[in-house]
Amino acid sequence: MAVEIQRDLADPERGVTLRNGASVRVRAIRPDDEPRLMALCRRLSPRTVYERFFSFRRLLPEEAHALANIDDRRRMAVVAEVDDGQEPELIGVARYGPSNEGTTADIGLVVADGWQGLGLGSLLLEEILRAGEQRGVHQFSADVLTENRRALRLLARYTAITRRAVASGVTSVVFGRRAHSALEATRHGSS
Repeated sequence: MAVEIQRDLADPERGVTLRNGASVRVRAIRPDDEPRLMALCRRLSPRTVYERFFSFRRLLPEEAHALANIDDRRRMAVVAEVDDGQEPELIGVARYGPSNEGTTADIGLVVADGWQGLGLGSLLLEEILRAGEQRGVHQFSADVLTENRRALRLLARYTAITRRAVASGVTSVVFGRRAHSALEATRHGSS
């Protein structure tokens, strides 16, 4: 089953059905997500933490505060959450912010281990790229561990890579959003 968007992508919040049939809500991050962001990072396996943050350290409370309280003119983040009837639980987050070189926006993305392989990473990537474009950002960058083949395949499939460099086990890529992404083609029954 393909990822199915149930509402227009321009909406600030929307329901999504993943490949396994699970219903997920995708929306912009909010300040009250700070404790849920901490909980998401605590649930990540050591391997996922290392692939995302290039270290085994956990998110600090002050970092969670900064990540949940953003100025959406320069930085943006979208989250995926499930609501099992109790407190909604974050299961993924994608974000961008200004890069050091100033011509691109750095992208970061993580999906909880139990939710990987269901199309959520590609959905979050598409959402954050679209959000960037709506705010005038057209070039993005990411540093990915060269051994993280899944992340590199995700970028190759859903973005238009314009530059790639490998150094010290890290692949640095610069890319834009495809005019008609593979994810949109999947949604509309083509490709």
